[in-house]
Amino acid sequence: MKLGYYPGCALESSARDYSLAIERVLKEIGVELEPVKDWNCCGASAAHSTNHKLSLALPYRNLALAKQQGLTELFVPCPFCSKTLINTNAELHTPHSAFRIPHSDYDGSVKIINSVEIFRQFLDLIILNIFNSSTALTTSQGSEKLKGLKVACYYGCLLVRPPKLLNYDDPEQPVFMDEIVKKIGATPVDWEFKIECCGGGFTVSNEPAVLELSNKILEDAKENGAEAIIVACQMCQINLDMRQKAIEKKYNVSYQMPIIYLPQLIGLAMGIEPEELGLNLHFVETSPLISKLKENNTATKTIHS
Repeated sequence: MKLGYYPGCALESSARDYSLAIERVLKEIGVELEPVKDWNCCGASAAHSTNHKLSLALPYRNLALAKQQGLTELFVPCPFCSKTLINTNAELHTPHSAFRIPHSDYDGSVKIINSVEIFRQFLDLIILNIFNSSTALTTSQGSEKLKGLKVACYYGCLLVRPPKLLNYDDPEQPVFMDEIVKKIGATPVDWEFKIECCGGGFTVSNEPAVLELSNKILEDAKENGAEAIIVACQMCQINLDMRQKAIEKKYNVSYQMPIIYLPQLIGLAMGIEPEELGLNLHFVETSPLISKLKENNTATKTIHS
């Protein structure tokens, strides 16, 4: 099975761990990624604030290339990129829009799919893989490899907003990621900050704001019993992971909270080695949590035997 793919800039650089996990999990269930040939930056982080037409033209080129390649759906893991591509499609369907690209006939027909949607779409194959795996002891509640793990599913700002444009999940109380996490064997906690902003792209230009906002997210997740935060956005992951030591120092706290991408968690449930999922590339050590999961799994196997 082939799947159209737009990785975007971050997944080939600062979010390489996200890309590794996506590729490894999809390969495990027989899904082959077909990247858009000669794709370019979609301008998600800055183009909209400098030139409106450029912010539409950059993603337009990627969409037109995808259609020329015969792709009708495009998996776009980055919420910034997916929103930008969706916005361009919407602009093309807006009556009397002044946006036009000369000598191009792209009509806004390529469907954009984000990470949570993709793993919901392939959830049956994922569950089947878990149950058929010789390395993953399973129950009807999911993989025993995640048994007892409490996590906070963090959607951030852009997975579900703006709702009129994205029309995806509940913009105030999203549940799609929680449902995936529960079905693969972990326990999503009930918490208050699942859609609050982490500071997004201000991680360099306004670090104090990022530290303040991200601290509130980490604090609420820990207070509600989470042992890890699950994300599907590389900017959220960077702010909560890379900035965590600075947050702990500023607020005199200790979180040691792993920030794990959704496909990384799925991969662990499948029994894939952590290094293959890029879990060794995080700033906050994931090895203590992985060791704890292995100990729980060993204890469960002993009881069952």
